[in-house]
Amino acid sequence: MSAPTERVTIKDVAAAAGVSKGAVSLAFNNKPGVSEATRERILAAARELGWAPNSSARSLSRQAVDTIGLAICRPARLLGLEPFYMEFISGIESVLAERDCSLLLRLVGSLEEEIQLQDRWWKGRQIGGSVLVDLRQDDPRLDPLRKLGLPAVAVGHPSLTGGFPSVWTDDATAVDEAVRYLAALGHRRIARVGGPSGLGHSGIRTEAFDRAVAELGLERGLHIETGFSGEEGARATRSLLLCSPRPTAIVYDNDIMAVAGLGVAAEMGVSVPDSLSLLAWDDSQLCRLTHPTLSAMSHDVHAFGTQVARVLFDVIAEKEITSQPVTTPRLVPRGSTAPPRL
Repeated sequence: MSAPTERVTIKDVAAAAGVSKGAVSLAFNNKPGVSEATRERILAAARELGWAPNSSARSLSRQAVDTIGLAICRPARLLGLEPFYMEFISGIESVLAERDCSLLLRLVGSLEEEIQLQDRWWKGRQIGGSVLVDLRQDDPRLDPLRKLGLPAVAVGHPSLTGGFPSVWTDDATAVDEAVRYLAALGHRRIARVGGPSGLGHSGIRTEAFDRAVAELGLERGLHIETGFSGEEGARATRSLLLCSPRPTAIVYDNDIMAVAGLGVAAEMGVSVPDSLSLLAWDDSQLCRLTHPTLSAMSHDVHAFGTQVARVLFDVIAEKEITSQPVTTPRLVPRGSTAPPRL
């Protein structure tokens, strides 16, 4: 493993520009005391070194952690509707409030944009550490952020995190329980509406689903990939209900898609749970507001966010950290699952 890149300081910029640290501060705060030519030379040196001052203008020598970063590569509209991230962020915020710290949240359009953003945050001393989410197989963020020396916690199975400390849920065990529960009710044709295959946890769930279906001798399970939105969940459900023969049970990768699927079943005259069982994931309040109420694989997402934040502060404090699983999602049966009507 290559050594972490040394963090560029105001002293490095001053040396490169041939000025004092005070002159660098004057130049970046646009204050009198340096000529325009000197200011340009300082700015050029800073750009070349990849240095930026802290945007909050706190002391450049201060080492206290008062902000952590979280970049999410999701559309803003979807994030606002996604119960998981709202609960997850509230868990992080609960720990930050205890420490009088803040969360710097940014939505990005690509992983490349996130790498550049994390680089600016860290070199500009805007954050003391970061939370990495939505890990991919062979995630391109891991190597550059490790070389940067960024203190970070990855939210994902340790097989995905490239050596970063991780906090994760045992998705494989949860999926296995979901399939075995539906099979015990008598379902032989079970489908799954999941997230993008490139996401690490989606891949883990898909493999666990296929393995459980094969071990139980069920009919080959159908998978439909989505982007987690209600619209895509509805479209996937319509597609499945038009199959012949159609599945008698569907497992969804989040709550919002399961709610949308319930609406589609009503639209198409398919009775839930008599003719079709639906099983959601995460178990937000949405699952208890529908009719019938949605069965779900439930886990405490708020506590998940809390644990992630606490581990990140331990990483920043350079404590010895190992990857930590949180409580495995558990089955909560409600009104949307039942034995299939013959």
